[in-house]
Amino acid sequence: MADVSPGDVHRGLGVLGPVTAWDADGNTIALKGPRHRSVLARLIVARGRVVPVAHLVDDLWDDPPADPVGALRTFVAALRRALEPDRSPRTPARLLVTEGPGYGLRVPTDAVDAWWFERTVADAAKLTPEEATVRLDEALGRWRGPAYAEFAEQPWARADSRRLTELRLHAVELRAEALMSLGEAGRAAADLRAHGAEHPWRENAWRLLALALYREGRQADALEVLRGARTLLADQLGIDPGPGLRALEEDILQQAEHLGRGDRPAWAGRPGQAGHRVRDEHLAGDGGGAAGQGNRLARADDGARTAASTRADDGARTAAPTQADHSARTADLAQSDRHPPTDRTARPGAAPAPASPAGRVWEQVAAAYDRTVAPDARARLESTTGLLRNLAVTGGSGLLAAREHRVAAVAAAEELGDPELTARVIGAYDVPAIWTRLDDPEQAAQVVAAAERTLTALTALSSTAHGHAATPVAHEADKARLLATIALESRGTRLARGPQAARRAEEIARRLDDPALLAFALNAGFMQAFDRTGLAPRRDGIGAELVALSARHGLSTFETLGHLVRLQARSALGDFTTADHHAVAADDLAVRHERPLVGVFTRWYAALRIDTTGRAPAAEVEAAYRDAATLLGGAGMPGLAHGLLPLALLCLRLRRTLPLDFDDHTDWGPYAPWVRPLLLLDRGRRSEAADALHATPEPPRDLLQEALWCLTAQAAVALGDRRTMARAHAALAPAANELAGAGSGLLTLGPVAGYLELCSG
Repeated sequence: MADVSPGDVHRGLGVLGPVTAWDADGNTIALKGPRHRSVLARLIVARGRVVPVAHLVDDLWDDPPADPVGALRTFVAALRRALEPDRSPRTPARLLVTEGPGYGLRVPTDAVDAWWFERTVADAAKLTPEEATVRLDEALGRWRGPAYAEFAEQPWARADSRRLTELRLHAVELRAEALMSLGEAGRAAADLRAHGAEHPWRENAWRLLALALYREGRQADALEVLRGARTLLADQLGIDPGPGLRALEEDILQQAEHLGRGDRPAWAGRPGQAGHRVRDEHLAGDGGGAAGQGNRLARADDGARTAASTRADDGARTAAPTQADHSARTADLAQSDRHPPTDRTARPGAAPAPASPAGRVWEQVAAAYDRTVAPDARARLESTTGLLRNLAVTGGSGLLAAREHRVAAVAAAEELGDPELTARVIGAYDVPAIWTRLDDPEQAAQVVAAAERTLTALTALSSTAHGHAATPVAHEADKARLLATIALESRGTRLARGPQAARRAEEIARRLDDPALLAFALNAGFMQAFDRTGLAPRRDGIGAELVALSARHGLSTFETLGHLVRLQARSALGDFTTADHHAVAADDLAVRHERPLVGVFTRWYAALRIDTTGRAPAAEVEAAYRDAATLLGGAGMPGLAHGLLPLALLCLRLRRTLPLDFDDHTDWGPYAPWVRPLLLLDRGRRSEAADALHATPEPPRDLLQEALWCLTAQAAVALGDRRTMARAHAALAPAANELAGAGSGLLTLGPVAGYLELCSG
């Protein structure tokens, strides 16, 4: 491993994704369990410095075993054997060495993918644009998932993970600049649109996208991008665009010659050409170089801190004492892929007033709210809930923060002993949901329990003839929202309560003729429309009603949801022409209303479409799925992300009868029980495969149940297990006209009919 060279892709240690190691032939080295990998990752973070044993013990265990030092030595010994298998006994280790009070890694820079990536990105700016594009493509291709993957949020890895993530985003933008300098503005624009949607606070991404569109002769589209960025920053963060965005908008309006429309401007990254940059203060000052990047991040951090501060003010004073801790964690989460925030807050007297009307209104209202609304007023809690709903649809750290604060807000409302307030706090979080696997089952269970308690209390309150301001109609609407919440947060389970709650919520909403309430209830009904396979037509009907209802009443988030529901359902039915229409409609709405999470699903759908044509080579399809998977890391949806990429690749390889060829440490997430029998069969371990098949549970009632049943059917046929074949046949029969897995809009195992035929043989 010591002779690793820059061009040697598969040799060394990897943290740009799950922590792993490769031998000189590019084969994955078995590193045993997560503790072994965490030791290796911790030493990589140290970059060759010795880490004392005491520090390693503190970092590895919250609750250390009886002999943590002995356990650590066992892990180190196993790592040494794995990394240096040819080392003679009793000879000193050369890679993972013992020095003084601890351990350190002695590997060259190019032996660790993250270190090589850093150097490659730094060197790219010194190359010609042609060379830079090639090198940056190679560098970005080394990413296999989030940096440090399973350890990214450990305190010892968090800073390095975020630094590497920020560097990757910078590399994407640097590559776009190189492409534009080669006259390939169209390619740059295609990449930048997805990049900007995934990271909406990066002003440099919007600037580059607008510039690329302008150079493509699309002046109106370029201006729309800049104005959309202005609206996003003002509405979500209460800040104005930086000077780079403002100046570019002015230059486009004036069709300034230096923008280089249609020509090949000089490559800004190469030394000695700084004087030829396209208006340096516009391109570099807002993100082209390190200083500009810092300025841009400082502005985003200031705005995010403002929003976080306001959210904390609105809710923390009413909640339990630990609410302050929740607020601090939310502010930290909001900066998960950025530098630490500055100390400035957007409060009157602490900073100049924003120039935009939206920013001024935000500050004036926030100041008036603080002056007039008592710190312990219950209105603050309801205000917080409204902010959380808007925060959730931004995706990424916003979604994570919204979920965490939601639980805290519900707990605070319950502590006040007011069921009407609690019902409003719970029910106001009507965030559309499209994926059927919960992101945080524990949080969901807490919300369901609180909703059930509040529903009981509200029912008792409604039966009282006097003494309460709320009308029975208001209570009915609150009850419907509580029931819809219970149904949504119970999705994927086999509990009868979920479908029952969804039906009751829809009945009340229709009786009250409340469009927004009905849209929420229809979302709940969609999440409970999986009680058996083959229900794509039912879900298609729900999606159609959502689209029509929401379009009539201006409910843009639920209209987007309706299009995504129909995209999934029509894919299940093999009607990709209609599904394509809904993908375009969802993307259009997402751009218009700044909903970056929509792009996660439509990008995956685009990969599925490449797959289903059957014409693209397997390598191209795999690349499309891997490209789509890059959006999952910062999406804030672990219920969607965990195990999805390997499952998609498995489905592709099974359909095309390719070797499965997965690493022993592939993280299959929740899909492992259904995958394991097939992996064991692929390795010729039939007895173990039979045992694994017998232990396979029934799939959860969700978007992938047809696909998981087909995996079970395929393993059962290969093993000649007729009992399991009969079970799979009975479960899949209602879906005979569907494509297995395509109802997710993400992947497919092909026609269910084929598996039914296999099980009948």
